[in-house]
Amino acid sequence: MPSDTLYFVTGAAGFVGTRLVQALVERGCAVRALIHRTEPAAPPGFTWGENNPFAGDRLELVRGDVTDRGSLERGMAGCTHLFHVAAYAKNWAPDPKVFAQQNIEGTRNVLSVARQLGVRRAVCTSTILTLGPTRPGEVGDEDMPRTTGRYFTEYEATKAAAEREVLAMAAEGLPAVVVNPARLYGPGHLTEGNALSRLIDQYDRGRMPLLLNRGVNVGNYVLVDDVVAGHLLAMDRGRPGERYILGGENASLKEFLRTVDRVSGKRHIHVPILGVSPLAFAWLQKKRAEWFGVYPTITPGWVRTFLVDWAYRSDKAQRELGYAPTPLEQGIRITYEWLLRARKETA
Repeated sequence: MPSDTLYFVTGAAGFVGTRLVQALVERGCAVRALIHRTEPAAPPGFTWGENNPFAGDRLELVRGDVTDRGSLERGMAGCTHLFHVAAYAKNWAPDPKVFAQQNIEGTRNVLSVARQLGVRRAVCTSTILTLGPTRPGEVGDEDMPRTTGRYFTEYEATKAAAEREVLAMAAEGLPAVVVNPARLYGPGHLTEGNALSRLIDQYDRGRMPLLLNRGVNVGNYVLVDDVVAGHLLAMDRGRPGERYILGGENASLKEFLRTVDRVSGKRHIHVPILGVSPLAFAWLQKKRAEWFGVYPTITPGWVRTFLVDWAYRSDKAQRELGYAPTPLEQGIRITYEWLLRARKETA
């Protein structure tokens, strides 16, 4: 690694961002991490322990915003490599324009500044959602045409637009690679970005999950540490202008929860939900949020997202990058054991 290499990481306080910063620091890399001016380096209740990258002299913390070009120019000055991880990845926003401002305009700003400052390589974090749902029994990849022009959520639509921005700029010569993580879980912030780990925690504590469509719809589940490793591999080996799915195993939600049962040694009751009641509940949650500002548990768009399949393969990343995903049961075991330790630390 050249001695003049300096990595700039946006979204450094997020679920993937913190793990990525930690991995870079552990590699001996010099990192400049961008954290939103209103955001703590780690959310309340989260501790880094002995592996706190923010305590090291190889990392510089800078405050800013991807919508503020000036803060990006100051933060990215002198950086040679870019990981653009920042995104508005929440269920809902009081102003829907936030999704476009953060995800589309923010990406445009970050990459424009990177080009202006002569950044040598960039890896941009997208999502498997931009590829679209898959038909029953079908397993998709990066080359599969999206089967529908319809987007279920503002997040999905704006991330797809942001991805197009990256690929367009790569076609113009910017050395940028796109990675598309699947459904994330694993040790780290128990925030909305790590909803699956929260689900494992609540499920283990006895909360009965509601299985939309009996939990039969398939998703692709990936351990966060695999996604971080995939980012590093994409930086080192990815071809500019290409997309790489960073996924794990395809499984239904019911299969996912049964795997938690095997790991924990506990058996839980599942509550299958059919009909329009989940959509009705989500609609009421959304209206309550719009009228009273109470953050919704779920919105209709996200309900629809979980009523279709998202089965994908990561063959391209494995072949070109050397990506090696963790088996689902092993990944859930890692997560479960971490949750047990975290409970003791916060008890």
